[in-house]
Amino acid sequence: MVFEFKLPDIGEGIVEATIVDWFVTEGDSVKNDQIIVKIETDKAVADLPSPVAGTILKINFLKSALVNVGATLCLIGGKGEKIEIKKNETIIKKIFEKSVISEKVLASPVVRKSAIERGIDLSSIKSGRDGGRILLTDLDISAKVKVDVQKSANFVSQKKYDLFGYVERVPFKGVRKIIAQNMIKSLSQTAQVTSMEDIDVTQLWDLRKREKEHFEIEGIKLTFMPFVIKAVISALQKHPILNSSLEGDEIIVKKYYNIGVAVQTEAGLMVPVVKIAEKKSISEIAKEIAGLANRCKDRTIDIMDLKGATFTITNYGSVGGTYGTPIINPGESAILGTGRIFDRVVLDNVTNKPKNIKILPVSLTFDHQIIDGAIANEFLKTLKNLLEEPNQLFG
Repeated sequence: MVFEFKLPDIGEGIVEATIVDWFVTEGDSVKNDQIIVKIETDKAVADLPSPVAGTILKINFLKSALVNVGATLCLIGGKGEKIEIKKNETIIKKIFEKSVISEKVLASPVVRKSAIERGIDLSSIKSGRDGGRILLTDLDISAKVKVDVQKSANFVSQKKYDLFGYVERVPFKGVRKIIAQNMIKSLSQTAQVTSMEDIDVTQLWDLRKREKEHFEIEGIKLTFMPFVIKAVISALQKHPILNSSLEGDEIIVKKYYNIGVAVQTEAGLMVPVVKIAEKKSISEIAKEIAGLANRCKDRTIDIMDLKGATFTITNYGSVGGTYGTPIINPGESAILGTGRIFDRVVLDNVTNKPKNIKILPVSLTFDHQIIDGAIANEFLKTLKNLLEEPNQLFG
């Protein structure tokens, strides 16, 4: 019996995935739970195991193909089963030491086997030799002709210029396309408004500088993000509506705090999640962020590490940005953007003399459907107070 191995629904609104690589070819025998294909979604790269043991009869999608959830990735059959295509119909049949290539074609068993593996119809090949015998070199020529024809077709259909000059065409697919679809979905389903604030983090700057060496002894690179996460959690506990989602006619207020942290990778932005962050210390959060970020960048992140966020923080300051209007992730009600810390000269309230302070610019985007502007600004006020007096974060 032939099994249709379909792209599974892995949740989180994912509707398609890109084939990264196949670990099997047609005709290979596979065991149950053997990894046979690697796919990529906007969330992660995942290895998919074969749900049954058998033989790979047909692979329906090549490497780099974009596949919809529910589409049949490949056909897996029992021992001795083969497939052939007739008039767009897939026919499964048993073969018993008998070639599916016409017996009238003159070719050795080795050539016939190679033709089957490469999907070449021997009857379509014209040999110039006496007797018309087909050799392996004829198969190579046939395959090259197919490739050259395809390349020629692609060249003709893809113009390298427009009315004003030369252009480069970059495929809009894979992770980049899925991220775009999620952002459009978010904007179409929420009423997004952004409020901005400047926070004096001079004390936090000095605190991190003092603690940095102690953390390095433990092998931890201490950034400002763990402090921001702790402050955000405290602010969310005081203003819980920002830790919610809108589902139909209900606002679901989460009583746990899973903080998504945006990470830039070569494939695009990924958001791993620090789970139950309210129960973790500054050092534990710092360690976890570093591990999650590394797994995102080398594409070994587990898809469960990318699920379940209740609130997200994106640090565009790491690439030099100051203010922004971050887009809320689907299933959340707010997102905080942190910019590049910069110096500002102000008058000291006591001495009335100029002094230098460190400013952290932040931008809070929230869903105005369920969060009023006043509440959003109260959240920012609480966050500002906590970060300006960071010793509160250790209480």
